[in-house]
Amino acid sequence: MANKKELRIGLIGCGFMGRTHSNGYNRVSNFFPDLEYRPVLQAVCSRTESKVKTFAEQWGYKSWETDWKTLIARDDIDAVDICTPNNMHAEIAIAAANAGKMILCEKPLSRTLEEGEKMVEIIKKTGVKNTVWYNYRRIPAVTLAKQIIDSGKLGRIFHYRANFLQDWTISPELPQGGEGLWRLDAAAAGSGVTGDLLAHCIDTAIWLNGSIEDVSAMTETFIKERVHQASGKVQKVDIDDACIFHCHFDNGSLGVFESTRYARGHKAQYTFEINGENASIRWDLHDLNRLEYFDHNDDSIVRGWRSIHVTDGDQPYMDKWWVPGLSIGYEHSFVHHVADFLKSLETGEPCSPTFEDALVTQKVCEAVIESGKSRSWKTIN
Repeated sequence: MANKKELRIGLIGCGFMGRTHSNGYNRVSNFFPDLEYRPVLQAVCSRTESKVKTFAEQWGYKSWETDWKTLIARDDIDAVDICTPNNMHAEIAIAAANAGKMILCEKPLSRTLEEGEKMVEIIKKTGVKNTVWYNYRRIPAVTLAKQIIDSGKLGRIFHYRANFLQDWTISPELPQGGEGLWRLDAAAAGSGVTGDLLAHCIDTAIWLNGSIEDVSAMTETFIKERVHQASGKVQKVDIDDACIFHCHFDNGSLGVFESTRYARGHKAQYTFEINGENASIRWDLHDLNRLEYFDHNDDSIVRGWRSIHVTDGDQPYMDKWWVPGLSIGYEHSFVHHVADFLKSLETGEPCSPTFEDALVTQKVCEAVIESGKSRSWKTIN
């Protein structure tokens, strides 16, 4: 450890994502010991002093701040990790880039396409290292799916379908806005399930299957008004509670995507399936260590779906963990992302998805929202 180069992290936001990222920083050097860099938890920032102090002590940060501008101005911070509500991403990222700090930003990239474009512009101008935390790319079974597709085993792709289903906002008594519920407030989130859940599906789809050409969407807000925690008044709900869209990919395949927070019985069911001329694959977050694979080239008497348990050392990332047969979980995807970002500092290569990559996903999300409002096809520029 003494010979390692340090990457001094300044984390802004200490909610759910702040915990997952901090866990990644804390564990990466134990399981990826050959990396030249090691993260140092230098400072964490949140507006409430008692909260941020407790968080710093729990996760091992050396210090804390209550003003993110103060954190960015510090000389002992190399990289800024943005774990705030979406409406703060652009302002913080632009300030961090102008200060010469590397940036790791939670998804989605921004609240709006306009904000995202400004973020990409400043990254291009300053040249600072950057990445966006679309963590599902780095679940080993999903990474294996990418390797299988890139090998050509599926042949020509015909269909891509994905869904992300939850049920936590069904109660009309649930308020909008404020800590924990900012995702229900369009002013903070930008959109509802499209930016929060479908953004994950879209990022994975583009990574696995290539660019999306156009979209046609339906969106719905089932509960039209909720009490806003900031004002205490009943206000209109402007986020989408549910969204379904279909699309054309540039490779000629068709896509179908669905997301909702009104699917009773589902807490976080994220699935995708890809059908090719020779083979198909499918994956389910609820069984995240397994990738299902169907190969039409198998002999007919044994042809069928096979379940690949992704725990062997020759499968993506798994040589860093346990012995074959022992599973890893959701939190490990963030360890992998940290490891890949640290590796990119050694190689000089980008750590995908970059801000520019994530802007493409943002364009699709915005087209989906516009399509849902206009009930018409929207082309992705």
